[in-house]
Amino acid sequence: MFDATHNDELPAIPGKRYFTIGEVSELCAVKPHVLRYWEQEFPQLSPVKRRGNRRYYQREDVELVRTIRSLLYSQGYTIGGARQRLSNERREPTPVEIQAAIRESLSDLEKARSLLSSV
Repeated sequence: MFDATHNDELPAIPGKRYFTIGEVSELCAVKPHVLRYWEQEFPQLSPVKRRGNRRYYQREDVELVRTIRSLLYSQGYTIGGARQRLSNERREPTPVEIQAAIRESLSDLEKARSLLSSV
């Protein structure tokens, strides 16, 4: 990704699947209200929302927060500049996104098969 200057001073990311906003706040040394603000400013940052709009961040989200933190705090980017820099980056799909695409393709193939078998 980008130069993670000063991110080596942050704690290691545990091997969990989901993190609360408080945990991400501690892992990235950023206050929760800043994380909520960044969700509005960076479309790539969209944690899963469950019961009562509680946010659950995945590992990729935590890594993205650290990247945003580095761009803004260490490398001196503005919000707009960091947003542009992240949008220019080509992101690899996550395993969850790949699985969702496979499921969708299988569903489409099943529909096509049923249409062809009814003819």
